[in-house]
Amino acid sequence: MKRLTCKIAYCCLISLCAGLFLLCSHASAADKTIGVIMTGNSPYYREIHKAFTKALSSEGIKNAEIIVQTPMPEPLSWANSARKLAAIGSDIIISYGAPATISVSKEVSGIPIVFAGVYDPAAVRISGNNITGISSKVPVISLLKNLKKISDFSTLGVVYTETEKDTLVQLNEVKQAEKSLGFTSVKFNVRKKEDTSKIEKVNALFLTTSCVSAVHCTNNIIGIARQAKIPTASTIGGGENNGVILTITANPQEQGSEAAKIAARIIKGAKPSSIAVVQPKKVDLIINIKEATNLGLKIPFDLLTSATKVIK
Repeated sequence: MKRLTCKIAYCCLISLCAGLFLLCSHASAADKTIGVIMTGNSPYYREIHKAFTKALSSEGIKNAEIIVQTPMPEPLSWANSARKLAAIGSDIIISYGAPATISVSKEVSGIPIVFAGVYDPAAVRISGNNITGISSKVPVISLLKNLKKISDFSTLGVVYTETEKDTLVQLNEVKQAEKSLGFTSVKFNVRKKEDTSKIEKVNALFLTTSCVSAVHCTNNIIGIARQAKIPTASTIGGGENNGVILTITANPQEQGSEAAKIAARIIKGAKPSSIAVVQPKKVDLIINIKEATNLGLKIPFDLLTSATKVIK
């Protein structure tokens, strides 16, 4: 009887220890600090972050502390935000957009990084054992073909920022399409709001994923386009409500949701290096028919019927 009692007590002790281990594991997963870098006041990144926080809860990460940094679109500001999030002891860092992701990958080596809203991560050489996420690459050639349906432009102004590598990738894709679509591109390197005054003598405008343009210059660029009565197109969402006529962009809800799924896996123990970069499956085609009509431009019916969103 004494041996049986000891055996039962031993089993109870093992069960108790196992329970405490599970409880501690759950507490450690629930008490994580998640740092987020969201450049300025970008509407697109705000939508991604909204979807991220919503999906994170549904993935079982309910008690994490989320600390958001909103740096201005400049290298020093991005770097400082990354350093702050590392200094406060972030267990994982979420970054939206290529410039912020590149900066945090340079500043942080021992903390997992999950990105979203990054146009072609491979092309801008975002890689490492501690980093993964979801790409936001969309076909620039499709954007240009659809823009041609709205206006048969011969000179296309490309708004980019030379310090943002993802915009240089898109600029190169535009150059490659010149011959097949029959147009000449004109580069406009926008590093501050005043640079938009250089935009002239073109009959269409393409806004790349430039953070500088999205945060500081969209209204200025749309004003120039309105005065010249020319169409505008972009590969990043958010500008359609300000007057961008044609937008083809990776769906922000999918971007945020997939980033949350990846982050949850890492918080629960997976290594970033074991998680492949996700390719976007949902792409939004957004048309601002109200702006087009005000400029005297006609949107083809087939383009309207294929749109995921029409602003009237």
